[in-house]
Amino acid sequence: METKILLENGTNELEVLEFIVDGNSYGINVAKIREIIQYSPVTPVPNAHPSVEGIFMPRDAMITAIDLKNCLQRGQSQPGGLFIITSFNKLDIAFHVDSVVGIHRVSWVDIIKPGATVTTAEDGISTGIIKINGKLIIILDFEKIITDINPETGLKVTEIDALGMREPSEVPILIAEDSSLLRKLIVDSLKKAGYDNVIKAENGEEAWSYINHCRSIGNLNEQVKLIITDIEMPLMDGHRLTKLVKNDEDTKHIPVIIFSSLVNDEMRRKGEELGADAQLSKPEIGNLVKVIDDLLSK
Repeated sequence: METKILLENGTNELEVLEFIVDGNSYGINVAKIREIIQYSPVTPVPNAHPSVEGIFMPRDAMITAIDLKNCLQRGQSQPGGLFIITSFNKLDIAFHVDSVVGIHRVSWVDIIKPGATVTTAEDGISTGIIKINGKLIIILDFEKIITDINPETGLKVTEIDALGMREPSEVPILIAEDSSLLRKLIVDSLKKAGYDNVIKAENGEEAWSYINHCRSIGNLNEQVKLIITDIEMPLMDGHRLTKLVKNDEDTKHIPVIIFSSLVNDEMRRKGEELGADAQLSKPEIGNLVKVIDDLLSK
């Protein structure tokens, strides 16, 4: 089963694939999925993380198989079921699941942020919850799952050290990122690179509200010189935010950098159509600083 992204640009919608692990419903953004294949035997890797089932080659590329049941602290998966092969953060990973239910088209507005609602093993690895036909579907944070297994796949903050000593800058940068951990890591990295004036927003809606507030009091150009946005965020995603900024006469001059785990060929094309000035995959924090330098020097 191959998946295609059929959504229009900047509509603030996404497609969520619902799948089953140990009798429970979970979800993944279809934009992360490369294909879905039948389970096939894997080769175990010595001294691997307990959630790593092994490696296999469905075609010509080596892919690591992750036991999602184990990640959710529900025991070990048995042979059978399906592999959801994903592509994000420049990684191709297969997640072992029991079965697939189908695809739901939903708005980011309808995704509930996890919190007190989720108090089980999913708590730390959920990005949101959607209610479909009276059933709750937990959308898993696949980036965090992979980073927990192998921290080297996360933000490469050591790249900032390689930039050396830099002059401090008070240029105001607005960042929209829903993950509190990633938001802190990005802000800390930018400050280490000299960009001390970072305004934080938890999603596109909060960022757009801040922009409109600055506009209403007449100091937009002094308060927002550049925007960094994730794509996947509740209430308003990064593509919708980019569309709003670039379609508005007052804001279209503000550079927008999409900084997301979802920057693949298809999503890059979407970002370009929306007018994004740059698009980077999340591990590339050093490149992010270089692109900021470049855009602010124009």
